[in-house]
Amino acid sequence: MDYRLSVIFITYNHGQYVEKALRSVLAQETDFPFEVVIGDDCSSDGSQEILKRIAAEYPEHEAKGPGDRQIRLFIRSENTGGRPTLNVYETTKRCTGEYLAYLEGDDYWTDTHKLQKQVDILDAHKEYIAVTHDMEMVDERDDPITDKEVLKIGDLYDWNGVFTYDDYCHSGKWPGHYATVVSRNIYKEEKYDYTILYRASDFTDDALINLFLLMQGDIYRTDEKMSAWRYVKKAGGSNWNSIAIKRNIAREDSYLSKTMMQWIEQYRPLSRYSRQLCLDHFGAALKDYIRKPSAVNRKYLNDMYDYGITHVVMKDKKITLLGFSIKYIFAKLRKKI
Repeated sequence: MDYRLSVIFITYNHGQYVEKALRSVLAQETDFPFEVVIGDDCSSDGSQEILKRIAAEYPEHEAKGPGDRQIRLFIRSENTGGRPTLNVYETTKRCTGEYLAYLEGDDYWTDTHKLQKQVDILDAHKEYIAVTHDMEMVDERDDPITDKEVLKIGDLYDWNGVFTYDDYCHSGKWPGHYATVVSRNIYKEEKYDYTILYRASDFTDDALINLFLLMQGDIYRTDEKMSAWRYVKKAGGSNWNSIAIKRNIAREDSYLSKTMMQWIEQYRPLSRYSRQLCLDHFGAALKDYIRKPSAVNRKYLNDMYDYGITHVVMKDKKITLLGFSIKYIFAKLRKKI
């Protein structure tokens, strides 16, 4: 059966939070049946037992009536090897719904009518590809975060109204946090090669999901708070922000941007902003190499020069890495970049 909506529920070692997250999905009040497709990436902290216990409360059946729901649980026998984006992709491809909603096992929804409200908007506005909303940032104890520096991170999603592809390219904002998105199921039709979701990065998926959607329509964002983003950043934690402590996120973003631009060019011209982005990433790589001319930093510099400079900035004009580096440094000194 194809459901009106599928919830993509992603979890890995969220044992401390996963029941609250999943219960917030099952508490949704809708006038349509929906499925909850759970992709667990071989958790080892007791998450699987919690998921199985809750799934047993909803024995597999064909959900038909208003508000009916079904859990479909997929537990990996082996971890993806630190590639959660692959888990997201494969879980998404299992969904049958006309609409898709997203939630990770440490966040949760705070409004029992969230799904109904967003589906109603999409039904009424065929021009929107997705609907998002405001959210609250909470800590590991579910208490609202009050630290102003942490709250600034949430400013990335500070938007209201219609968000376009052009906004995505130029505004420095995103249309909504992962847990706020309800979108049309674009994956039923292979309009684009969506495998880039896991090929571009082993860790970052929301940037690409936003890109896929905005290439096919506008996203509408309301200022209504209907979810909680659990922001936890501590040594030894298994959530994204904790794991990110040990990763060079700035460098990973450079590689992700490069791969995304190469993917976009298969389908449409790059925006003018892409040129500045390539210059910024090259500048960061050059700075790292000048500070420490190691083999690793040399490779990073070469990688940011290749395609980003040779193809996007210079538009396939002949120039060497050394020649462009000198040109870049002088331009910086004259503050022309």
